[in-house]
Amino acid sequence: MTEKTLNNNQVVVAGEIASDFVFSHEIFGEGFYMVDLVVSRLSDAYDVIPLMVSDRLFDIEGSHIGEKIIARGQFRSYNKHEETKNRLILSVFVREISLLEDEDEEDSKPNQIYLDGYICKEPVYRMTPLGREIADILLAVNRAYGKSDYIPCICWGRNARFAGKLKVGEHVAVWGRIQSREYQKRIGNDQIVSKVAYEVSVSKMECLE
Repeated sequence: MTEKTLNNNQVVVAGEIASDFVFSHEIFGEGFYMVDLVVSRLSDAYDVIPLMVSDRLFDIEGSHIGEKIIARGQFRSYNKHEETKNRLILSVFVREISLLEDEDEEDSKPNQIYLDGYICKEPVYRMTPLGREIADILLAVNRAYGKSDYIPCICWGRNARFAGKLKVGEHVAVWGRIQSREYQKRIGNDQIVSKVAYEVSVSKMECLE
């Protein structure tokens, strides 16, 4: 993997393990496992972020619930086929992971992401009922071997105004944090299920070309 494709998608998250490791898949004898990480926000709220961890990086045996860790890697996506449509699955692909011993390291900036990619869908700009500006963008971030990750991002205020004017294909950089958001989805006529969406909450954005 080239240095450019490592640098265009950088994530650092620190928090508390909230689930056991669950097997995902295996490649050339290397096992990959999913685990949930609770990451605090500046307010009293928190985000629950899924991590994909290799069994060569961390001891996935036994329970690690409650342990504090810091992980570095990339925010990745893949399409999961469900019934008649594809669903975008997002997680942090971990490259480095270690137990967190210094509380200050977690408290300073426990959730950071930088993405360098291309607008791949027409931005959606709107106003909330309270008059707050929001824009949704979908960013295609190149990966090695001709692959790309498709990352939903949400912008607020002046960033939303700026993002709303972007065209498909424009090259942008964004800085922010990964957030989880619960929502209700109706299944059939009378069943409502709770689901979780993941996106990047953008704090800074600029055009690169």
